[in-house]
Amino acid sequence: MPIFEYKCRHCGKVFEYLIRQNEVPVCPECSSRDLTKLLSMFSSNVKTGSRGPSSSCTTCSGGACSTCRR
Repeated sequence: MPIFEYKCRHCGKVFEYLIRQNEVPVCPECSSRDLTKLLSMFSSNVKTGSRGPSSSCTTCSGGACSTCRR
């Protein structure tokens, strides 16, 4: 179920709405359905460099590796 960000054309309120199946979002401020879907940024929590040596790399010895860059 995706979360979308909307702006109400009637009152200007910006809000997020969790869409379930064929649900139509409604402004929580004025109950208007005259909305604009906004483009919003998303965040990802991915850590890099936290894994050990790759099992497929034969040159790693627990330190920095120039082959697999870990």
